[in-house]
Amino acid sequence: MRYLLDTDVLTLFFRGQAKTVARIRDSEMHATDSIATTIVTRVQILLGRKDSLLKAADTGKLERAQSNLYRSEENLKAWKVVAFSPNALTRFESLRRIKSLRRIGRADLLIACIALAENAALVTRNVKDFRPVPGLKIENWAD
Repeated sequence: MRYLLDTDVLTLFFRGQAKTVARIRDSEMHATDSIATTIVTRVQILLGRKDSLLKAADTGKLERAQSNLYRSEENLKAWKVVAFSPNALTRFESLRRIKSLRRIGRADLLIACIALAENAALVTRNVKDFRPVPGLKIENWAD
């Protein structure tokens, strides 16, 4: 099966959260499993690090923010990043018209569209927000 890691799960992995790390390592050992992330998740992680850098209140926080940015850039290099395919773009055009999906947020909808287009399970801790997306396979490896 193919799995796409959402921002929250990938962040937990980078922080070394035991359950998430164990589940990802276990899946990597199965030749039939493929784990990746999305272009949206990559952008969200790097934007978060950039915001921390720009908002740092003192030199200590600025140094930590810079170190975290560099570490995140390095950590992300290890992951295959799935971008928007024509199929994902088509799914986005149809799903964004569904009123009930407007509350999940644009970034989450974009991630869901990529997962649907790739016929992948989305691995997220944020199950509640993704549950309304029709046909989306969801797994929580964090809790």
